Amino acid sequence: MKNSEIVALSLEELKQKLASEQEAYRKMKFAHEISPIENPMKIRDTRKLIARLQTELRAKELAK
Repeated sequence: MKNSEIVALSLEELKQKLASEQEAYRKMKFAHEISPIENPMKIRDTRKLIARLQTELRAKELAK
């Protein structure tokens, strides 16, 4: 997901996307602990996406 797409999301959409990505991250980490997943770089990419979503969410909350 590009930063321009993240900026275009509304506050509620950001919260929903953040929750779904955090859940996906937890499942990915758990699956990787049991048996290595095919592409472990997806874990890092998901973690960075969560950070970008949190940053934009915080910026929009402060702007209100």
